Amino acid sequence: MQLLFVGVGLLLASGLVCLMLSRRPRAVAIVGPAGAVAAALLGIVPALRVVGGEILPPVQWAWSVPYGSLTLALDGLSAWFLIPVLVVGGLAAIYGARYLGSYARYKALGPPWFFYNVLMASMIVLVLARNGMLFLVAWELMSLASFFLVMFEAEQESVRRAGWIYLVATHLGTAFLLALFVLLGQQAGSLDFALFGKTGWVGGRAGLLFLLAIIGFGTKAGFMPMHVWLPEAHPAAPSHVSAVMSGVMIKMGIYGIVRTLTFLGSPAAWWGWVLIAIGLTSGLLGVLFALAQHDLKRLLAYHSVENIGIIALGLGVGILGQVCGSPVLALLGFGGGLLHVLNHALFKALLFLGAGAVAHGAGTRDLDRLGGLLRRMPVTGVTFVIGAAAICGLPPLNGFVSEFLVYAGALHGIASLPVSVMLSLLAVVPGLALIGGLAVACFTKAFGIVFLGEPRTPEAAGAHEVDLSMRLPLVLLAAGCVGVGLLAPLVVGMMAPMLAAVSGVDATATGESLAGIRSLLGQVAASAVLLLAVIAFLAACRRRLLAGRPVTSAPTWDCGYAAPTARMQYTASSIAQPLIRLFDVFLRSRLDLSAPRGYFPQDASLHTDTPDVFQEHLFQPTLRAGGRLLAGLHWLQHGHVQVYVLYIALALLAALVWKLG
Repeated sequence: MQLLFVGVGLLLASGLVCLMLSRRPRAVAIVGPAGAVAAALLGIVPALRVVGGEILPPVQWAWSVPYGSLTLALDGLSAWFLIPVLVVGGLAAIYGARYLGSYARYKALGPPWFFYNVLMASMIVLVLARNGMLFLVAWELMSLASFFLVMFEAEQESVRRAGWIYLVATHLGTAFLLALFVLLGQQAGSLDFALFGKTGWVGGRAGLLFLLAIIGFGTKAGFMPMHVWLPEAHPAAPSHVSAVMSGVMIKMGIYGIVRTLTFLGSPAAWWGWVLIAIGLTSGLLGVLFALAQHDLKRLLAYHSVENIGIIALGLGVGILGQVCGSPVLALLGFGGGLLHVLNHALFKALLFLGAGAVAHGAGTRDLDRLGGLLRRMPVTGVTFVIGAAAICGLPPLNGFVSEFLVYAGALHGIASLPVSVMLSLLAVVPGLALIGGLAVACFTKAFGIVFLGEPRTPEAAGAHEVDLSMRLPLVLLAAGCVGVGLLAPLVVGMMAPMLAAVSGVDATATGESLAGIRSLLGQVAASAVLLLAVIAFLAACRRRLLAGRPVTSAPTWDCGYAAPTARMQYTASSIAQPLIRLFDVFLRSRLDLSAPRGYFPQDASLHTDTPDVFQEHLFQPTLRAGGRLLAGLHWLQHGHVQVYVLYIALALLAALVWKLG
């Protein structure tokens, strides 16, 4: 624990130093990232030890804040969420040092590094907190630090809009969390987490607390329809910040839900049904909206909604396992959901950093202005395709492992549980399969349009590979995606103590229940290693056979047409149009089509625009109606200070009468 405290201290100290050296970009580019990397290296040691089964004593201090003490602890669940915070936070800081350097000529870089380090420190404290007040303070620090990072380029109107949407959404979620902790503390007589778990929550009260947690934490996680801030804020933030927000910060919402479940005792079956419904809705609509996007970072942001849906599916399956007394179902569900927390952190951080490299090297994120970048940015292209394959759940990469656990759990439940539970699990298998298939279609579009074919613009033709400091995090994260996939039996075995605590399954039964799935994953990993060895052997043979012989390249067959242009390639709109049309009842896309006319058409174009239906048809009308309602109270704001004082006095008098009554 001491190493974590030192790490938090380094983060805050280096952030403050960056503020003081704000006008010295070279010094800031060293101090800020160095503090983040040092904190990550220090903190990863106790986190891995605790995940491995070691028990560390909590740290507790008395403080003057009512309802409990300042308590910090690192258990298996906290350590599991701490690992992606440290890994992604440290690697994104290395990437950000060079990425933000291009802004040094006209922006002070001290504030963004200060807020970046505060964001990391607040997330560390958040997962360690064992008191409701401390938890909410860390939550608010995390929200405000990320807001200021989103507003880095606040001179742009779109960035200001994204920042304010995020700020409003996060504080609406916090309002539900305040209600959650007030009710928890009222019943327990304290805000200490240790007492929350000893309170016997039953019936409707437990269900109310569960719903408050789903809304409050789900807003941060990005559950639909509370996701509307996410596709706005993630593209607006600098790419290394997007990687941290999408890969790590939204998982704090998942952490909050799982931690709350440990307070509430035995769950009800409808809790699992709610999470499965949320998972299917977020997963399917998230990937569909991603498929319709033209901005690379916005596309990735919607995929965060999709993957949060997959995590919710896993948690829902795990809860149904608890309800039915099936340890295998509970362990596979929670195991798949919580392993996907780590996996999504790795491949989504990789993809966002790859998108930042594309924007840095080609000057744009617009898919229809890119193309042919694989030859110009080979490291970025290869690592991006690894991340794309991982997020699609393809073996032997890490995304496959966590989704496979959810599949296995659902299939086990279908085969062994009552019809009432089986029906909900029947929806999980085809739903997860459809999510995966649509994800493959979406990343075929993204990778093909960006990296294959010919450059569509001069900017893409002049693209260049990014510096070593930006390539290194890409390579390490790609290696993590491969490593977790190939070492899946080891990783699942490491999760056993944490899964036993979360699911309530006995430790011995946990090991026995996971033995079969670990063996199966070992066979998949061994097959993958053998396949990679065969590919390497064939590549070596090809290289040897071609040694000393001339190797030339020529254009592909083009139907006899001698003068092809880049405009003859698929666009982001045209490649996705068949699927968008198929699901238009959900997407409500707007089509701008100029069809070819005559035997020798001069031009033709196709463009689709897919605004978020929840924002356009739910939140914007609601907020406009609220604005009109509040405008009717504008007469209260007249500028007379003495009347404002009277308002305060009347409010205090009313509170006193209510209290005495």
